[in-house]
Amino acid sequence: MHAWILSDGHAGNRRQAAALAAALDCADSREHLLRPRAPWRWAAPRRLPGATQAFGDPFATALQAPPALAIGCGRQAALATRLLRERGARVVQILDPRIDPRHWDLVIAPEHDRLHGDNVITLLGSLHPVDDAWLAQARDDFALFAQLPQPRTSLLIGGPTANVRQDDAGFAAGLARLGDSLRREGGSLLVTSSRRTSAVWRDAVQRQLAGIPGLRWFAPTHATAGDEDNPYPGLLAWADRIVCTPDSVNMLSEACATRAPVFVLDPARARGRPRHFLDALLQRDRIRAADDTLAAFPVEPLRETARVAAEVRARLRL
Repeated sequence: MHAWILSDGHAGNRRQAAALAAALDCADSREHLLRPRAPWRWAAPRRLPGATQAFGDPFATALQAPPALAIGCGRQAALATRLLRERGARVVQILDPRIDPRHWDLVIAPEHDRLHGDNVITLLGSLHPVDDAWLAQARDDFALFAQLPQPRTSLLIGGPTANVRQDDAGFAAGLARLGDSLRREGGSLLVTSSRRTSAVWRDAVQRQLAGIPGLRWFAPTHATAGDEDNPYPGLLAWADRIVCTPDSVNMLSEACATRAPVFVLDPARARGRPRHFLDALLQRDRIRAADDTLAAFPVEPLRETARVAAEVRARLRL
């Protein structure tokens, strides 16, 4: 099937749209990284006059030959998928577009967005590619991690957001508890960060977790720098347990798709929609608040992408 994958280029949006396209077996897919222009980007996905020029001449020209299927993620992509639907494409929009879902064939939204409608598919968390095959490939790609002493603890770090007010002191206290546990128990620590991770937090990791064997990888802070050497897949695949900050639904969803127990640093700091998501995971005993022991507990992987793709396929008769 010929499909377009549309996003504003933000990693989380690109990853969700690409994951759904892969789950739908869209072998013939083309990615569009949208560069929205004023004034349309301010109102997206609301349709202002002249909206066909919202993403420049190349996209306006591409609209003349729409694909069979368009998958968009994020508010800017929601305008692009609206335009494509008007030209005959079947469109799937990921994340709540914040206007009536009737403008799209299907809208896929996390449960914590509390969006409902006849054409709305909900899921717990976010779409992603993590399944047994993905993890097996990651173990092959990062086979050297097998030599690290067990238990292997993977630490996934984001940063403060509007709904998760994590301060430097609280983060440092969480690191201190983690460091004490690892030094007492042994094993190794593998760390990866996001672009939102501040220099203060990066320094705290290096300082407070010094001497613990493993790996520390910090995302480049320059907006145009790539992260092709990010060992993140290996961290998920080889982890005996995973510790996360509470700020990223995507990161937590992927951690919970593994077969490792997941611990969250100070989940009570979250509020709003992220808090609803964390509460749902806590109620299912898929995550626990990080404590001094990080004791293992039985888990079932949380994997929604295949189910959502099957529903999309059925509803659109693909």
